[in-house]
Amino acid sequence: MTRQASISRQTRETTIKVAVNLDGTGAATIDSGIGFLDHMLDQVARHGMIDLTIAAKGDLHIDMHHTTEDIGIALGQAVRQALGDMAGITRYAHCYLPMDETLTRVALDFSGRPFLVFKAAFSAPKIGAFDTELVREFFQAFAINAGLTLHVETLYGLNNHHIAESCFKGLARALRQAIAIDSAQAGRIPSTKGSL
Repeated sequence: MTRQASISRQTRETTIKVAVNLDGTGAATIDSGIGFLDHMLDQVARHGMIDLTIAAKGDLHIDMHHTTEDIGIALGQAVRQALGDMAGITRYAHCYLPMDETLTRVALDFSGRPFLVFKAAFSAPKIGAFDTELVREFFQAFAINAGLTLHVETLYGLNNHHIAESCFKGLARALRQAIAIDSAQAGRIPSTKGSL
């Protein structure tokens, strides 16, 4: 079973190309034009053990919103496509991710019923040039388009970089568990409904 997908998304605001291999080694080639976002997405690849290629051109002369959101959309669509009918996956997962003084909890379910609960408070509007409010925008776009019920909560933390990075790393580690093939499922859809 090949769990790979490629998505191309073009609007008047952005041009995005995303390729994923869910059974990869964590290799990443990412160029969004947004340095901090590239760093966060590299964490998703490395800690999720997902091979990830992202090339994005966006209207950064306006701001980083459209590019960040549209990458979340395209990445969510790629992961959903690569999972196919989701037969045999673990489905549910969670992670407590410590990063120095920060602790974030991520819990998720590939339910087919997209929903985001995001509770992370940033004490400054920016991390470098990156708007901290865009962290939530990325997670929202990703969850909706991956068909993912996703709960992200920073339980405590002080450093805004650590808070954001713990959210992305927590997502990566939980994804890694949830998309893993569960041999006990014997290829079944992990739902009593028979489909997700």
